[in-house]
Amino acid sequence: MKKELRFGFGLMALILLTTAVLMPWGNLTNGHLGLLMLSLVVVAIMLGFPTAFTLMGMGVFFAWLAYNSSSPELAVRQTLDLMVQRAYSVMSNDVLISIPLFVFMGYLVERANLIEKLFKSIHLALARIPGSLAVATLITCAIFATATGIVGAVVTLMGLLAFPAMLRHGYDIKLSAGVITAGGCLGILIPPSVLLIVYGATAGVSVVQLYAGAFFPGIMLAGLYVGYVILMAKWKPQLAPPLSAEDRIVPLPPHNRTIADALGRKALPALLAALKGRINATVPTRAILKQLMIVLLPAAVWFGGMGLMYRTVTAPPEVVDTSGLQEMGSGSAAAGEEADEGEKEKAEGISEPEEEGAEGVKEPPADGVKEAATAEKPAAAEKPETPAPAVEAERQPAPLGYWIALAAGTLAVASFYWIFDFARLEIFKMLLASFFPLAVLILAVLGSIVFGLATPTEAAAVGSLGGILLAAAYRRLNLGVLKESVFLTAKTSAMVCWLFVGSSIFSAAFALLGGQELIERWVLSLDMTPLQFMILAQFIIFILGWPLEWTEIIVIFMPIFIPLLAHFNVDPLFFGLLVALNLQTAFLSPPVAMAAFYLKGVSPPHVTLNQIFAGMMPFMGIQVLALALLYVFPDIGLWLPRVLYK
Repeated sequence: MKKELRFGFGLMALILLTTAVLMPWGNLTNGHLGLLMLSLVVVAIMLGFPTAFTLMGMGVFFAWLAYNSSSPELAVRQTLDLMVQRAYSVMSNDVLISIPLFVFMGYLVERANLIEKLFKSIHLALARIPGSLAVATLITCAIFATATGIVGAVVTLMGLLAFPAMLRHGYDIKLSAGVITAGGCLGILIPPSVLLIVYGATAGVSVVQLYAGAFFPGIMLAGLYVGYVILMAKWKPQLAPPLSAEDRIVPLPPHNRTIADALGRKALPALLAALKGRINATVPTRAILKQLMIVLLPAAVWFGGMGLMYRTVTAPPEVVDTSGLQEMGSGSAAAGEEADEGEKEKAEGISEPEEEGAEGVKEPPADGVKEAATAEKPAAAEKPETPAPAVEAERQPAPLGYWIALAAGTLAVASFYWIFDFARLEIFKMLLASFFPLAVLILAVLGSIVFGLATPTEAAAVGSLGGILLAAAYRRLNLGVLKESVFLTAKTSAMVCWLFVGSSIFSAAFALLGGQELIERWVLSLDMTPLQFMILAQFIIFILGWPLEWTEIIVIFMPIFIPLLAHFNVDPLFFGLLVALNLQTAFLSPPVAMAAFYLKGVSPPHVTLNQIFAGMMPFMGIQVLALALLYVFPDIGLWLPRVLYK
């Protein structure tokens, strides 16, 4: 028997043995039945039963037991009512609409064939960095994971593109496997992440704030991965040998090669000289101008952005016209006199009933009415004052920080052009063709969500349209691609929705049996501090990541933890970020390490599953380190939501 099977069966036996020993079989309460249901569903999922239908089946059976203990004659009807109500509440959740749209966008971007160009351009741009192939793989995975969010697609594609390239250049098998599997899993943390949508719908937390909060932790984790790879490549060069000079050569097109041979390798001065030089006779002016526009693009973007920023920081302060407003409680003299007249008339016109009898209510004196009308007439006859001509407010001087940033950026742009040769121009054009379309799509989707311009569902619709346009622009959009993308989207969305329905029924049955109350009483009886509770919760989630996938952990165990957060004064948003970072382990921890199986399916025959597992272990340690950093410095995840929404 394989080691993975022995581990899985041993873990199931341990769960069943613990349940059999600790369960008070002679005095079973409904709460104990809830705990029994929890342990049985974990074992059933580990045996390979479909998660959604296992949750539904267990939930329906144990809900019937809960209802049967109180009213046997109504148990079946109440159980069926519970199923219908829970299914309807899940299907009416608007947040879940964004899931099929994001998944559809991911499948379309995957089929636009951008990842090969993206990997090659980033690899050439980072050729001089130690472990450049591995670093390029991680950056490509992070970018592509942001655009797709589909772990299996990213790991599979990078396994086909980057894994053979790294092995061909002498990279260590374990390091290469760890880089691809860890980088491919970034999609479940970096927005737009389906995991964050599922957690938000389960915990009742704003998906928009979750996306804003997960942005910097995702970048931090990717940065830690890159730092580890560079450190290992410097410390042990045999693990990631540097690229040879031949591998760094970038072929130049004929026109650029002619200009470079005649006027030098520096792109900007050579192209400027070629406009009126002798090269102009052999190279068309149109081709020179086209290359010159591409070369000047970074400077145009920098100075254009700084120009817009200058208008923002020097804009005159907005002056609110308060001339027509009146301080509360004050009024004009005429209004005061009118109020006095009214009070006087009221006092004169209404007498006490005891003294006047039926004639106690009299008509107001005519003199009083005349005086009031006279008092109001001048006010009504007043003409509105002619407004003074608007004076254009003066702009504010730009702060010192703006000029420092402008000078530093201009110096950086000048340095960039000093080293910008024709080879780097070709790499830049490759980046323009692969990275920047994805960057525009990502910024359009995430920017509209984070800055409150659109809801996640609306942004997902925009992303789906962007995916269609990208696939069409790269001539990859046809009926077959569209049909396959729609089918895979429907398949994934159906799985998620059934998971939600099963989880909702399971959670309802667990609460009916009193399992939630029993766990809460046990946790509260431990008299833990918030730190101890967080360590316990994250440790349990980390352990659950070994036998279970993230979907089961979110839909089964989050409803158990979330009601306890208020007692320990833990922000559900911060808890969700920790959980998302922790659940990176669910794809990297055996025996249910799906990323390892994705990579094994496309790797060469001599690469074993044990080598892939061994390569993933250091990256699991980095995930634990990132989890600790996020807890010690919570502003890594909470600063952006606080600035944008509070």
